[in-house]
Amino acid sequence: MEELQVGRAKLTWLNGGVNFLDGGAMFGVVPKALWSKKYPPNEKNQIELRTDPLLLQVDGKNFLIDSGMGNGKLTDKQLRNFGVLEQSSIDKSLAELGLTVKDIDAMLMTHLHFDHACGLTKKMNDEYVPVFENATIHVSAVEWNEMQNPNIRSINTYWEENWKPVQDQVQPFENEISIVDGLKMIHTGGHSDGHCILVFEDGDEVFIHMADIMPTHAHQNKLWALAYDDYPVTSVHQKEKWMDFGYQKKAWYTFYHDAYLRAIKFDELGKRIDEIERTRYDYK
Repeated sequence: MEELQVGRAKLTWLNGGVNFLDGGAMFGVVPKALWSKKYPPNEKNQIELRTDPLLLQVDGKNFLIDSGMGNGKLTDKQLRNFGVLEQSSIDKSLAELGLTVKDIDAMLMTHLHFDHACGLTKKMNDEYVPVFENATIHVSAVEWNEMQNPNIRSINTYWEENWKPVQDQVQPFENEISIVDGLKMIHTGGHSDGHCILVFEDGDEVFIHMADIMPTHAHQNKLWALAYDDYPVTSVHQKEKWMDFGYQKKAWYTFYHDAYLRAIKFDELGKRIDEIERTRYDYK
């Protein structure tokens, strides 16, 4: 498991699963001739995407940034349609670190699309129950409202089995919330109406988790938005704001979906000055 130390915060990437989605959808109106140079597709025009939660350990607390693909929750049709080749093994990842799901103090949910929220619950004796039973679940109020009241488009990704069992653990917030000193969740909108990012500052050490408004390193271009974005213009403006902010701070940018890089640090001009590669292996 790859790790990154940023000030007093330690990040460790867990195994949350992998799926393959249409490359065109992941890069919206950007021509394939451009995006394929940065993120290669397979013969079906699909690109590899991880769904790996980040374990964030700071000030004696254990936080998870998003929850992974889950395990045993998707039907055969869903596994096929979403291109899922590997499901979550969060228990195993945590065990290697001497932890269990009961040790997670809070879930920091950037949004609640199925590929980020399926890991919140599991099926037990024909009903769904919480996975992280001791954790507070932080999510924006806008996202939480839409999760419970999806529209004709979002009903395909906001599923009852991912929210009803954990509703007593959820603490929605407006605009932004301070989790611990220096760590904030900030509502941006864009990818979903309630989408959030995380920003951590400890002196000169900074990381920014842009979640799905910059899901991979290939989405660095401020104009490259997903066809999956509900509000792509908002995504573009928010990416511009937080890329400019991070460049000046020489911040680390961390990824949940990237199959090749875990994190990148840029200089003031947006040039890559450091990176953490993901250990890769072939899927059977």
